[in-house]
Amino acid sequence: MRLTVVGSGTVAPEPDRVCACYHVDAGAGARILLDCGPGSLHHMARFGVPWSEVTHLVVSHFHPDHIAGIPILLFSMKYGLAEPRRRHLDVVGPVGTVDLFRRLADAFGPYILDPGFHVHVREVAPGEVVPLDAETTLRAHAVPHTDESLAYRIETGGAAVGYTGDTGPDDAVADFLGGVDLLIAECSLPDDLAIPIHLSPSSVARMARRAGPRTLLLTHVYPQLGWDRVEAAVRGAGWSGEIVVARDGLGISVAGPGATG
Repeated sequence: MRLTVVGSGTVAPEPDRVCACYHVDAGAGARILLDCGPGSLHHMARFGVPWSEVTHLVVSHFHPDHIAGIPILLFSMKYGLAEPRRRHLDVVGPVGTVDLFRRLADAFGPYILDPGFHVHVREVAPGEVVPLDAETTLRAHAVPHTDESLAYRIETGGAAVGYTGDTGPDDAVADFLGGVDLLIAECSLPDDLAIPIHLSPSSVARMARRAGPRTLLLTHVYPQLGWDRVEAAVRGAGWSGEIVVARDGLGISVAGPGATG
């Protein structure tokens, strides 16, 4: 698999970061977007991500910094291609995603549900396993953020990527993400400003120690914590494993523990 960080930012605007979006090329025909925050489409074009070839859009929850890029993505798939898209688009999200797309269609127009190709919206419950293609599976788990919020785990070819979405501390979430090769984890606020629906350096470090990822990718960092301070803060809180601090355009190859080369 290969991950491209399309957007690592938050609702606090930054000139070089857009809101949450991560592209996973599973290498077996599945090209997956984890969330699609505002600015995602243009950053995909900027970083050479084949946005028109996305096969699956996976939604973690319904806050606008995670979904507000969906209308322009579908609008561009309908009107922004020299050759019309024919392949269907699979949308996977928590309970309420079907209603979300109906409301988006009411607000923006019928192209949301009928952009010239089939848009298949599937709601998943915590614990559900969704086959994305013959070799790739998606697993979902409830997280403490909003009522609908989910974390996800993508597995293919012996490799696994975990995505917390937005979440508060929860050992059950850490267990769900256990043993992944790459853990995309939010780290929103410093410990002295920690709140139950977001992670801070101490709770990220605890999650990482329990989950044991090969690489921890820190993202969704608010200015109160700061991108230049987040790695040291998580290390100071007790995580000694590999850390990568996200930036828009960053690419990471993900292989299982038995892979070589």
